[in-house]
Amino acid sequence: MLPQSISSRASKLSRRDPTAPLRHIDPVLIGCTVALSILGVIAVYSATRGPGPDYSKSYLYKQTIFMVIGAGAMVFCSVVDYRKLHDWAWVFYGITTALLVLVVSPLGSEVNGAKSWFSLGPFQMQPAEFSKLSLIGVLAFLLSEFRGDVDIRRLVALLATAALPMALIMLQPDLGETLILLAITMTIMLVGGLPTKYIAVLTIVGLVGVVGALNSPLLADYQRDRLTAFVNPSDTSNAALYNIEQSQQAIANGGITGQGLFDGPQTKLGFVPEQQTDFIFTAVAEQFGIIGASTMLFLYGLLCYRIWRIAQVAKDSFGTYLCAGVLAMFAFSAFENVGMAMGIMPVTGIPLLLISAGGSATITALAGLGLVLNVYMRRFQ
Repeated sequence: MLPQSISSRASKLSRRDPTAPLRHIDPVLIGCTVALSILGVIAVYSATRGPGPDYSKSYLYKQTIFMVIGAGAMVFCSVVDYRKLHDWAWVFYGITTALLVLVVSPLGSEVNGAKSWFSLGPFQMQPAEFSKLSLIGVLAFLLSEFRGDVDIRRLVALLATAALPMALIMLQPDLGETLILLAITMTIMLVGGLPTKYIAVLTIVGLVGVVGALNSPLLADYQRDRLTAFVNPSDTSNAALYNIEQSQQAIANGGITGQGLFDGPQTKLGFVPEQQTDFIFTAVAEQFGIIGASTMLFLYGLLCYRIWRIAQVAKDSFGTYLCAGVLAMFAFSAFENVGMAMGIMPVTGIPLLLISAGGSATITALAGLGLVLNVYMRRFQ
């Protein structure tokens, strides 16, 4: 009876412990995540069901499965103390780097001119998505160890760490994912106290690198056309303009209140290419109008704001840098995806996280939010 009594007393004390992680779950972060995830499943289904009576539900089933797996990843990443993950950051980085090497080998599958996926039966895995989290982890590890003291030698170490996965992803080639890694790197280093002069130089180098990539043989002609179509919308020789024109037409069709669920002509008839991934924003805008699209963007803004606030109240610098990396991942992806749907940003193929179809991106996004929730839950410990 004595051990039982001690166990019962310990359990009561645990429940009363004001620093217990479960007492500090962020309802706003979870609420935004759930709302955006549900909207994503609806948008993907509406963009892929087709016009006929025999509606296809394959994307609906797949995206639902991805959301469930992602929810499990989110729970796992929030339950395991993020400070214990500190020492495993390099292991995860090594695994994802090895996968990036393998995916450009004969083991990888080529889709739309990019060798970025492993085919696993009816599913595909994209290692570049997981490399975003691994890069966030190792950069947070390094900067937390440097404690704000970044000299030239340490800057080179940071840049080399970030450059390796970027170089491997460009071999696929995938400029969109490379740009996300670049945004993550710059954000974490800026939050980590990198001197402004270094940030300015790196920004210039990054812009030169992007221009160089556009003019290099790494990109196929059609990929280059997609990236530059928004600059010259009157160039009728650019076939990629069709995507942008159909996307803009779908957004315009939505008006204020939208055409209604499953009733948008551009979405229902499948006129927008790659609508379930690259141009998923058009499915939301056409069916739910400015009101629905603005609501979605408001949820995104609120989600990003919560991530930023959690970064500010984190217990340690490692937690702050983790949150900063996840914030960059979400903010840049949303800005670029919505911008390219509106025709004001290059068509890079960057998904709208939690909304676009795709297993690797969905699982990565939810796992990243799990890390942010983890940091918030343990801010008093």
